[in-house]
Amino acid sequence: MRPLDESETTQVFEKLFKFTGNNLKNIVENPSHEGPEPDPGRYCFRMQKNRVYYVSESLVKRATNVKRDNLVSLGTQIGKFTKGGKFHLTIQCLNLLAANAKHKVWLKPTSEMSFLYGNHVLKGGLGRITENIVPQDGVVVFSMADVPLGFGIAAKSTQDCRKMDPNGIVVLHQADIGEYLRTEDDL
Repeated sequence: MRPLDESETTQVFEKLFKFTGNNLKNIVENPSHEGPEPDPGRYCFRMQKNRVYYVSESLVKRATNVKRDNLVSLGTQIGKFTKGGKFHLTIQCLNLLAANAKHKVWLKPTSEMSFLYGNHVLKGGLGRITENIVPQDGVVVFSMADVPLGFGIAAKSTQDCRKMDPNGIVVLHQADIGEYLRTEDDL
């Protein structure tokens, strides 16, 4: 487990900023109340086998006693680097994104299953949408009961969504909680 280098940190922060905006500061400066220390530590980003983890500093200190080969996971996995060097967010970071999301979309109950099977969000399945979304913004997808279901990229702006066809794509699917079942061997 090692700290991220400069280019890796830039890629991770750019991807997180796409979904959280200025709330990225809340993720970086979040105090950690784990461990025996009386004063709260901080959370940090660490890399192990091309996977990036969001973990408290006190847990990182205690994990130094474990050999790298024996360490499987530590903290919350937020993404991974591909062989080509690009960073992709994984579904495990959904709780972190949902708590700090800048743009949100709520689905009608009838279209939740379609999204959980890996399909894009259509205009007909849209329950609510936050204002000021522009195309290519990161969007967190919720059920009408405010349960985070996944995340994706906005295909249309908020204004374009109001006047488009019900079969038009509003959010391009990136990850959803159904992946825990579909790809459980790879997680």
